Amino acid sequence: MRADPPLLELSAVSRRYGGTVAVQDVSLTLSPGETLALLGPSGCGKSTLLRVIAGLERPDAGQVRLNGQDRTASPPEQRNLGLVFQDYALFPHLNVLDNVAYGPRRRGQGRLAAKTAARAALAQVSLDGLERRRIHELSGGQQQRVALARALAPNPALLLLDEPLSNLDEQLRASLRQDLGRLFADTGAGVVLVTHDQHEARALAGRVALMRAGRVVQIGETDKVFRRPATAWAAAFLGERNLYPQPGVEVLLVPERAVTLGVGEVWTVLESVPGVSGIEVTLDHRLGALRLTLSPREAGLVSGSEMQAEIDRDQCLVLLDDR
Repeated sequence: MRADPPLLELSAVSRRYGGTVAVQDVSLTLSPGETLALLGPSGCGKSTLLRVIAGLERPDAGQVRLNGQDRTASPPEQRNLGLVFQDYALFPHLNVLDNVAYGPRRRGQGRLAAKTAARAALAQVSLDGLERRRIHELSGGQQQRVALARALAPNPALLLLDEPLSNLDEQLRASLRQDLGRLFADTGAGVVLVTHDQHEARALAGRVALMRAGRVVQIGETDKVFRRPATAWAAAFLGERNLYPQPGVEVLLVPERAVTLGVGEVWTVLESVPGVSGIEVTLDHRLGALRLTLSPREAGLVSGSEMQAEIDRDQCLVLLDDR
C-alpha cells in the first residue's frame, strides 16, 4: 500500500535577494496535525522561508509540494493555508466579525456562510461576544486572537504563524502559549511556527528546525534537539551556558542534568545571586566557570563559599566549535 504524501514537503528550496542569500537549500517535511518550529536568530531566513511556503515569495530554486502536488508557482489562495503575521495585519476599518469573515469570503463563500464560519472561529479563540468591536478597541492579546481566528475561519489544512507572540509582554505570552497549544491540537491542522524564542518552540512544537544564515543546521524532535544540540553554536543558541573550549575545534558541553549536587568534589562558589527561577550560582572548575540554577531547596547545599558537586561525564557532549 502506498503511503500518503506529507502535508508539506520542501525540496532544496533557496531564495536570494540580489547577492544576499536568505534561504539556502532547505529540505523538510510536515505531516497533518504536526507542529514544526522554525527556530533561529533574527535574520536567519526563517520568515523568508515561511513566505515561500505561503506563496508570498517565489523560490529561486527548489520545490514546494502540498499533499504531494507541486505548488511552487501557486498563489496563496490556492494553497489551503491560514497565515498569521507578526503585526497581525488586521483591517482597522472593519469590525472583528468582518475581519474574521474576510478569509472565507475571499475563498468564495457567501456572506451568511462566511459570518457563520467567522463566529465559529471566534468561539475557538474565546472571543465570543466581541464581534462588533473595532480593532482599536481591543487589547494586544485580543488582536492576536482575532488574527488567529481569521486564519482558522476557512478551515485550512496548513497554518503558518510568523512570530505570533513577539509583540506581547511576557506574562501574556506565557498565557497565550498554553492557549495556542490547545488550539493547534483542536484544529488538527499542520502548523509551521516561526520563532526566535526557545520557550515558545519547546512549549508548542513537536519538531524543531534550527536555522542559521539561511540553512537548517539541525532538525528533529524538539526534546532531542534541545538535549543533544549538534554543534557549539546550536548549544549556545538553545541556552546552554556551560561550554568549554578544548584543543582543536571541539568544545565540551556540561548540561545541568550532568551535575549532581551535594556529593563529590568540593567547589568554590564564585557568585550566588537570586534569579528568575531560583538561585544563580557560579562555581569554579578547572575547565572554567560552571553556571547552575538552584531551586530554593537546593540553595541550602551552598555552605559559605563552597559546595559539593559531581559531573557525570557520560552526560556531557563533545561538539564541533562552529561559533
